[in-house]
Amino acid sequence: MKKLLLLLALALNVAAQNSNADFERLMRELSNWGRWGADDQLGALNLVTPAKRRAALALVTEGVSVSLARDVEKIKAIDNGSPFLHSMDRAGTNNTGYSCADTYMVSYHGFAHTHIDSLCHMFHNGKMYNGFAQTNVIGSGAMKLGIGNLKNGIIARGILVDIPLLKNIEYLEPGTAITPEDLDAWEKKAGLKVGAGDVLIIRTGRWARRAALGPWGGTYAGLQMSCAAWLKKRDIAVLGSDAGSDVMPSGVEGVTMPIHQLSLVAMGVWILDNLDPEALAAAAKQRHRWEFLLTVSPLAVPGGTGSPANPIATF
Repeated sequence: MKKLLLLLALALNVAAQNSNADFERLMRELSNWGRWGADDQLGALNLVTPAKRRAALALVTEGVSVSLARDVEKIKAIDNGSPFLHSMDRAGTNNTGYSCADTYMVSYHGFAHTHIDSLCHMFHNGKMYNGFAQTNVIGSGAMKLGIGNLKNGIIARGILVDIPLLKNIEYLEPGTAITPEDLDAWEKKAGLKVGAGDVLIIRTGRWARRAALGPWGGTYAGLQMSCAAWLKKRDIAVLGSDAGSDVMPSGVEGVTMPIHQLSLVAMGVWILDNLDPEALAAAAKQRHRWEFLLTVSPLAVPGGTGSPANPIATF
């Protein structure tokens, strides 16, 4: 009987965490609005201080670098509605000049291309991070919280959270929710503690599953909404994953991507989407080391809502 009551209590707790009312409460409780001043546009990246950068650089002992970028997807698929367009303006086969040239076009938001979301990417009740009105994003771009604020890049400690390795499986199935208890268990297994100013990379094994079974859409493994409080407690600066960080469907009534909104809007935590951490996972497992220098250099686009990116982990 006691076990049944415990299971019932756990079920009720999960239901409460998945309620819209709980989402609204978390938007208030986890807010970093005003923490770094009324005009702040860097959000949680304020936590990456010069001292934190120096400490991150000191993690480099081998000089081995690994990209976290997915090779651009040029073919339309169920998880890639906007393929990367690459056309040759001049090739070696069709000109007599001394150079070749090409053109890139990409609509990068979505579930295919590796990119970083700027803090202006999402709204809640007409507001963006730090209380800026969503009307600051106009037809010509974002007047506040755009990607131009990251022109100097990100240099920080990165931490890989390899959930399939934690669970001794190849990959998570679509729709699998990662819980705060999973994050605690990973810290214990990896022998490290996530701290202020860190970049947290969540591996679900999405690309390993895609390679084995082909593309799919609509449902993805990711963080349960209750993980947002865990992220705030650790004071991370950037969150990334091999999909969109959120478990989908989210299980939260009326909220498609609560982790995205709580991170970008409430906490000012920047988000890296569609990373490919497979090579990093292999390198980290080989070394039994899941912390590294992480660098990200977005395109310098004034007013952009984000940018394609090639994050680099260096051991």
